[in-house]
Amino acid sequence: MNNATSNNTASQRSVTDNEVNQSMGDLFPTLGPEDPVVAGIAHDRSEAQITLRRIPDHPGVCASVFTSLADAGINVDMIVQAAASTGTADVSFTASEGQIREVERALDEQKEALGYESYDIDTEVGKIALVGVGMKTHSGIAALFFRALSEHNINVLMISTSEIRISAMVPLKDLDDAVRAVHTAFSLDAAQVEAVVYGGTGR
Repeated sequence: MNNATSNNTASQRSVTDNEVNQSMGDLFPTLGPEDPVVAGIAHDRSEAQITLRRIPDHPGVCASVFTSLADAGINVDMIVQAAASTGTADVSFTASEGQIREVERALDEQKEALGYESYDIDTEVGKIALVGVGMKTHSGIAALFFRALSEHNINVLMISTSEIRISAMVPLKDLDDAVRAVHTAFSLDAAQVEAVVYGGTGR
């Protein structure tokens, strides 16, 4: 294993909020061909899910929403849009729970310009991410990841992917079960796999 994990003697450790917000490629740089497809799991309890309800569904609206948030210094993670047949859409995104007041202030100040009907904030969510450079060249990783969650009746609220990461937002009450389920599904609890579970609390 590389230096990011070789110095850990325990199977789990917590990292700082700055580490949690790093690119997963920084946490798990390219490994050798003998390394496992999946290198580890990250989980984060510090995010909140914000949903704008019935926002006008036309070009430029999302740009306005996220420009307003960016101007307020708010770092956005996952984004999902669900369009309706009424010409409106619901837009959900996640941000640090520590920035909720800034999010509320930005949305309240821009309510008329953005044209949304209402918004709600859910802090009872948690993120689980499966990480591994081998995911770029192996099929079936996503299927196994989501099957592990479904077999434990864990509802997926939002999804985000990259070449080396699959992330899912789940109810906070199910986060520990989600970590255990995915850990087992990918045999990360096997003795021969030196995987590390990275967890951000933020609370």
